[in-house]
Amino acid sequence: MINVKSTPEKKKLLAKLERSNRISIIVIKMIVFEHLLSDLPEKVTAKEFLYALGERYRVSDNVEFRCLMKQLMDMRYDNVNGVRELIVKMIHIQTKLKSHKIDINEKFIVEHALNCLPTDFTQIKLAYNTIV
Repeated sequence: MINVKSTPEKKKLLAKLERSNRISIIVIKMIVFEHLLSDLPEKVTAKEFLYALGERYRVSDNVEFRCLMKQLMDMRYDNVNGVRELIVKMIHIQTKLKSHKIDINEKFIVEHALNCLPTDFTQIKLAYNTIV
């Protein structure tokens, strides 16, 4: 704590620390997405700011996980794109979920893809079931 009796060296050091802290917070704000910065504390150290930001990312991460799972479970064949496109989208979501440390079995993806197909694709379902 700096007071009247503090040496000039200590005052100079404190000034450097405060400047460094301000610059750190400015750089962090430039890098982070704007929607994550709202409602974060303003008058804190860079360390406290990063901690609060980390908490915000964790909440954001959970929301993204839920959105990805909903996307995967709501997928249906739409007769516009091919079956291959449907499977590629499912695998893409599976890969995104892996980045969140959620491992979805490939067999589940195949079964889900088959269940998403309309009755017009019964032959494909039967062929797959006889192979497995």
